Amino acid sequence: MRTLIIYESIHHGNTEKVVKVIANVLEAKLAKPKELDIDTVAEYDLIGFGSGIYGWKHHKDLLNTVDKLSSQKNKRAFIFSTSGAGKKAIDKNHKLLRKKLIGKSFTIIGEFSCKGFNTFGPLKLVGGINKGRPNESDLNKAENFARCLKDA
Repeated sequence: MRTLIIYESIHHGNTEKVVKVIANVLEAKLAKPKELDIDTVAEYDLIGFGSGIYGWKHHKDLLNTVDKLSSQKNKRAFIFSTSGAGKKAIDKNHKLLRKKLIGKSFTIIGEFSCKGFNTFGPLKLVGGINKGRPNESDLNKAENFARCLKDA
């Protein structure tokens, strides 16, 4: 199974930690949105999309990349994220990306989210929240998620 993961990790490397674990299990190629050759996406069987969460949605470069994709009928996809809220906000945080992927005819086979260190806005004044996240437990959960994707 050929796997591509398109991701963005900006501030603290939270998403980078998670994507490396998932990519290792899936033996996936990694690509950042601005470096991606959009025409190569169709060559993959499974495509992952993820980033940190900004204002209840994925990074704008990731969302813009999905907008540029042609229809991907019969292609499987998964979504992942890191955020201050983590898994408890997955439905709200993934809503826009999920809608865009379904609109491009992807079949979404899984979604993952965990907490990440966050110093956005006023959180910076108090030293941020979720220090040390994603932690070993979060990364183990990401690894298990990736194993489930292999079996899906």
